[in-house]
Parts: sequence; structure tokens; C-alpha cells
Amino acid sequence: MSGPRRGMVLAAGLGQRMRPLTAGTAKPLLTLRGRSLLDHALDRLAAAGVEEAVVNAHWRAEKVAAALAARAGAPPATRLQLEPELLETGGGLRLALPRLGPAPFVVANGDAFWLDGPVPAIARLARAFDPARMDAILLLVRTAGLEGEVGRGDFLPDPWGRLRRPGRGELAPFLYGGVMVAAPSLVAGEAPGRFSLNRCFDAAIAAGRLFGLVHDGLWFHLSTPADLARAERRLEDLAP
Repeated sequence: MSGPRRGMVLAAGLGQRMRPLTAGTAKPLLTLRGRSLLDHALDRLAAAGVEEAVVNAHWRAEKVAAALAARAGAPPATRLQLEPELLETGGGLRLALPRLGPAPFVVANGDAFWLDGPVPAIARLARAFDPARMDAILLLVRTAGLEGEVGRGDFLPDPWGRLRRPGRGELAPFLYGGVMVAAPSLVAGEAPGRFSLNRCFDAAIAAGRLFGLVHDGLWFHLSTPADLARAERRLEDLAP
């Protein structure tokens, strides 16, 4: 498929594990290398050809709105989706469907930060997405070598990239990297309201329609203040 022209950045979370840094601001407005995580995510979408992006906001929504206003004129064109009640990741995406349209779209977590490999990650996802077989294809990150808490991991792919969850006593070698290409069918069957995307992922797994693609660049785990500081140091080391 050609690259999606619409996308969404999920920026409405409370960022509780990132306290105290998020006591007065939304997590996606925290900075790396002098630029907010939200700006980094929107820049990645723009580079992939996304022309319009929905950004949802709940916690410190006025600051997210101001950040988008400061980007006026820069691609992609953004539309703010205010969520007075926290809808979580799935509910926020479900609410945005009328703005995203019927074609596949990109979804990025507002705190996702990655460096591309030889081919940009979003372009790789778009090329691999097959709407006849998939509701979504997720960017996967190897847990081996990651710094920070990874738990049991998120997914195990089969040789064709179809995903499943780890079973009891089993460790999964991959985390969800916070970026995916999805069809509206991933969430369209859910009633509007508050729910996690994990519920949609599990339904797609049961239908054999959730796939993954392993990231071939760098990815940064950003859950706590220590993670953010570690990522800043690593990026400084990588800078020319």
C-alpha cells in the first residue's frame, strides 16, 4: 500500500510513572535534544507523508493545545481532540475514527521516540500492511539490550509476523514500540467510551489479524525520569 495520509498521536495519558516531571505538563511535551516528544512524533509522521494528524489531549490539555498552535503551518496539519474524560488509548482512537477516515492510518504514542534504520519505520510498516489479512501491524522492539523495565515482554511473532501474547511462565522477546499502521476495523467494533488498545489487540490476535514488524533502528524506553535522562545521554553520545 502507499503510505497513509492520515494519522494520530496519542497524547492524552496522565504520565504517572514520569512524575514529578509530568506534574505540570503532559508527558508528550517533555523534551529530548531540545524538542518535545510530541514534535518528534509529528515530524516522523510528516516525513512519512502523513498530511493530517489528530492529537488527543486530556491531562494538561491546554498545554498540548498551545504546543500544536506553535506548530501552525508545519506539516502535518493537526486537529486537537479534547477529551474531558480520560478515554485511554482505544477510546481515544475510536473517537477519532470520523476524522481519520476509511483508509489505513498511522498511530503513534505521544511518548514514542525512535531513530530510523535504513528505511523509515513508518514506511516499512506501511509497505508491510495488508488490509486483507491485517487489522494492524505493530512496530516491535527487541527486549534484549533495552535499558529500563521491560517486564515479560508484549508479543511473540510467528514466522509470518502474526502475533500472540506470552503464555504463563513465558517471556516474550519483543515490546510494542508505540507505532502502528492500522485499519479502522481495529477499533470500529468497540462501543464508544473508555478502553485500552490492548483489548483491540487481543481481539485481533484471536482473529489472526494482528501482525508485527521488528524495528531495525534505535528505540528508547521512556517510562520514568531515569529513562528520559538515560535517553538524553545516549543521544548526546550519538551526536556528531
